[in-house]
Amino acid sequence: MSAPSKTQVSLENTTDTQLNPKRWKILALLGIIQFMLVVDTTVVNVALPHIQHDLGFSRTGLAWVVNSYILMAGGLLLLGGRLADMFGRRRMFLLGVTIFGLASALSGAAANPSMLVSSRFLQGLGEAFAAPAALGLIAMLFTDRKERAKALGAWGGIAGIAGVTGTIISGLLTNFTSWRWIFYINLPIALFGLIMIPRLVSKESAVGSKHRLDLLGALTVTGGLVAIVYGLLQATYHQWGSKFVGLPVAVGLTLLAATVLIERKSSDPLIPRNFFDSRTRVLANVAGLGLAMAFIAFIFLLTLFEQQTLGYSPLKGGLSYVPFGLALGVGVGMSAGMIPKAGIKPLMVIGFLGSAVGMLLTGLYHPHAGYAADILPSLLTFGFFSGLLLPAAQTGALHEVTTHNSSLASAVQQATSQVGGALGLAFLVTFALRHADHNIAHGFVLAFRIAAVVLVICAVVMGSLLGNSKTMAPIDAAVPE
Repeated sequence: MSAPSKTQVSLENTTDTQLNPKRWKILALLGIIQFMLVVDTTVVNVALPHIQHDLGFSRTGLAWVVNSYILMAGGLLLLGGRLADMFGRRRMFLLGVTIFGLASALSGAAANPSMLVSSRFLQGLGEAFAAPAALGLIAMLFTDRKERAKALGAWGGIAGIAGVTGTIISGLLTNFTSWRWIFYINLPIALFGLIMIPRLVSKESAVGSKHRLDLLGALTVTGGLVAIVYGLLQATYHQWGSKFVGLPVAVGLTLLAATVLIERKSSDPLIPRNFFDSRTRVLANVAGLGLAMAFIAFIFLLTLFEQQTLGYSPLKGGLSYVPFGLALGVGVGMSAGMIPKAGIKPLMVIGFLGSAVGMLLTGLYHPHAGYAADILPSLLTFGFFSGLLLPAAQTGALHEVTTHNSSLASAVQQATSQVGGALGLAFLVTFALRHADHNIAHGFVLAFRIAAVVLVICAVVMGSLLGNSKTMAPIDAAVPE
């Protein structure tokens, strides 16, 4: 490998005593790209009624505008993480951003539902390559414990704030231009990342080139998740026991079972068999899945409720999330500062219980709900306590990972969050529409209450099983591959 230029930073041989001098600049740049990737999970929400009108989507079909993206990303993130560990984080990051940018252009130019859903699947593929590589770079750059906690806290905060900001951006662009610009706006950001990353980060050697690609396992897990979500969404119009629901769900479960068998027999599975020996990592990923189920569904359903029941314009609907974003940012900042002293367990428990309270406050919603009296309390409460959760879950998911497994560990964390979001959205949207009767608000409120129960269960699990360690092991800690 040739020596890095003066503006480049080598990722190799970085130790606690030789910290990367430009690590914070690299973090800022990666954060901008991460912001773009996460924004596209929620940026479509406010624009959904306009997309439905222009392209002719059905009500359940609209869920695929969101789910096609997060299912592809969630299903292939593990493969993306392994590719990053095998062939280099920088290389896979640049490839992922390139695919994401091209797919964004196709999404903006979509002429029918199938074209938009297909391009959203392609966007998800781009994230599957870029996101674990980016977080793997961060795990390698920040080897000091305290700095690493701050960096991961900031990274988790970016993800949460981006999820909220997507609705605001969507409202502004949809109101003043066209919904197509929620995709076109990604192009200059992607181009900026493609130009700057090679300037700041030098090429690295393939740290895990001895691994093989478990492509079959990646395809079966992705196909299984897509089939299950499709079946759940069919329950909006068909009985739970009908073939339209049962057959795709059965196919999905069969594919997931096949994934387990493939992984058990594989000499080089997507996730090493001893990767989850750490209870902290396992529970942190469970926490991420539970939070994503509630978080994505909350934004999706509340956006539709505001526009379809309360008559909000896209601009008003998008701006209604500003307090939510501010509250989430406050929670993230507090959590990042408290983790080194308090550990992640109390933040997990308090965060889940507080988020559940925020969900229960949606019981105040009714067809004539007021923003200040009814909606704002739930936004502030859920936003703050989910903000407490995000950095804690992110930090726990990377507990005791090595440089060889840093991208894989980040891929596992992000995959569980994406899968949780997709499954939660499919189930809760289906539940909301089936029980809406002639009052759509009734169905939404019931779905929110189910999400609150999930959050309480997560709080109990974290409080009962999570250890009391207050420190994070350094990235060099021995974790078998």
